[in-house]
Amino acid sequence: MAGATDVETGALKISIGIGGAGSGSRRDFHDQVEYVVEAESLGVDTVWTAEAWGQDAVSPLAFLAAKTDKIRLGTGIMQISARSPSMTAMTALTLAAISDDRFILGLGASGPQVVEGLQGRPFRAPLTRMRETVDIIRLAFAGDKLIYDGKYHQLPLPGGEGKALRLAQPGNDRIPIYLATLGPRTLEYTGEVADGWLGTSFTPEHADAHLSHIDKGAAAAGRSRADLDIQVGGAVGFATDISSYIEALRPGMAFTLGAMGSPRTNFYNEAYRRGGWQEAAVEVQELWIAGEREAAAARVPVEMIVQANLLGDEETVKARMQAYRDAGVTTLRVQPLGSGMAERLTVLGRVLDLANALN
Repeated sequence: MAGATDVETGALKISIGIGGAGSGSRRDFHDQVEYVVEAESLGVDTVWTAEAWGQDAVSPLAFLAAKTDKIRLGTGIMQISARSPSMTAMTALTLAAISDDRFILGLGASGPQVVEGLQGRPFRAPLTRMRETVDIIRLAFAGDKLIYDGKYHQLPLPGGEGKALRLAQPGNDRIPIYLATLGPRTLEYTGEVADGWLGTSFTPEHADAHLSHIDKGAAAAGRSRADLDIQVGGAVGFATDISSYIEALRPGMAFTLGAMGSPRTNFYNEAYRRGGWQEAAVEVQELWIAGEREAAAARVPVEMIVQANLLGDEETVKARMQAYRDAGVTTLRVQPLGSGMAERLTVLGRVLDLANALN
């Protein structure tokens, strides 16, 4: 399974991401391609494409597959509400074929505001929908006929004119499936079935808020955490005085705590509350919902930013990387900070040098 060797040896890999909620607004995709190509030459293991309400997660990877040779290409994540499970499987098989099996299928349930507001689909029972989606995808990857009788997915549709079909593409059960999950039950499910976890709202100081649930699910399925690639991380910036980084990152943390979900359902906020930030997470969310966004950002504790990212001089950043590895992280997903691409790539190169030193 993916990640087993990394856990055994303690080797720490590095991944990056492109895209996001605001992606595509400046027609900056060629800059993203250049960034990924340079990152590959530096030794980055994986690039993940985000999918929120900007660029989709799939199209950029198809282009990057033609521009790169070694870097792994993952969707981080494809929203399960945006495509039928069979179409998700078809897309994954296609991307694996055109990338010479460098593709990783990253899936997530997203949140109620996106699922119901953008996709027009019900968000209720996200774990059941995720489980059914993965089941159907695995049938397709195995080359089997798509016959499934679930609560939300039935193939073929009962009472209709369809019949059970097998995809014309050859099966490929080597495509890794990574899940982006945050709630205790979905984390347990990740431990049961996934090849990797795409984590957020994580700090090494409170790793058990996430990893204990993954461990529980893995044990129930006769597995261990060594069967998964644990991918989390944060922004990376090198400086003796990190105050400017703190202020720059506060609004993003406030958005995560206050806006990544509805007032009733925010898995990111809940995860930070489990991870030792109960009071701050609640207060920031309340301020954000009340429309006091500057006050919400100001309420984010400095230590919360410090623990959720890798900021400081080289020795401090190296120590933070060691803390992530000691907590059980096998691939550090980093967001290099800088005023332009050259500076960001310089930061990324320093991160890779530190990872090599740790390894």
